[in-house]
Amino acid sequence: MPVKIGLVQMVCEKAAIEQNLQIIQDYVNQALSQNVEIVLFPEMSITGYINPEKDLDAILTLSSPAVKRFVEMSRGHDMTLLAGIVERNPQPGGKPFITQLVAHQGQLLGYYRKITIEGDETPFFDPGHELETISGTGSPFGVTICADINNPGLFEEYARFGARFILEAAAPGLYGSQAERNWESGYNWWKGECETKLGRYARENNIYIAVATQAGRTRDEDFPGGGYLLGPDGTLLAATEDWSPGMLIVTVPDFKMH
Repeated sequence: MPVKIGLVQMVCEKAAIEQNLQIIQDYVNQALSQNVEIVLFPEMSITGYINPEKDLDAILTLSSPAVKRFVEMSRGHDMTLLAGIVERNPQPGGKPFITQLVAHQGQLLGYYRKITIEGDETPFFDPGHELETISGTGSPFGVTICADINNPGLFEEYARFGARFILEAAAPGLYGSQAERNWESGYNWWKGECETKLGRYARENNIYIAVATQAGRTRDEDFPGGGYLLGPDGTLLAATEDWSPGMLIVTVPDFKMH
């Protein structure tokens, strides 16, 4: 059966958990009114893209009230929700994880901890290690996060596991002065990255890949936005018009895996 997916690009203010949860709830309500089956929110959409050494109170556990509140948003609906947090590492001395939660019918169906930790993230976060498909809607899918776009092996492995599509949650911070921000160039840069890299992975693995990205200005960092759906031939099938907050609704059609 076809799967209707909402790809949300939103401003996720850093450490503003209550504010971010309210925005998420508003999009969930909007998705319900349009019979969306899966809603993908960006990387760190609940906590914002925090520095875990400065925003200690915004580091969550899988049982934190904010996580429970997000999971509860899926109760009573045949809808799967995915949103991101900075997760406290349960191992003593471990650095936090960048985690994408998967909620379905009032339960934490699963979670994915970002595997590809590189560059500026290395001093602050530990990589995850586990990869598995999730089938909340009856259609198996995989989850990746931002810099995983540089790790083609993850997409190959998901395809081997039988994933019908992969959901990529992202928050690539834009370099340069906020006062001199060129939003169009930032948006076009990330769109190009997704078209080039994710388009190739989609084509090579015969899968659909959908993307939801943080958008707009936070207290000290800007994000490019971008909601995309790439088909199994690598073609960009749908895209947001620009970097403005909003939800792009796409449909992954029924198809047979090769």
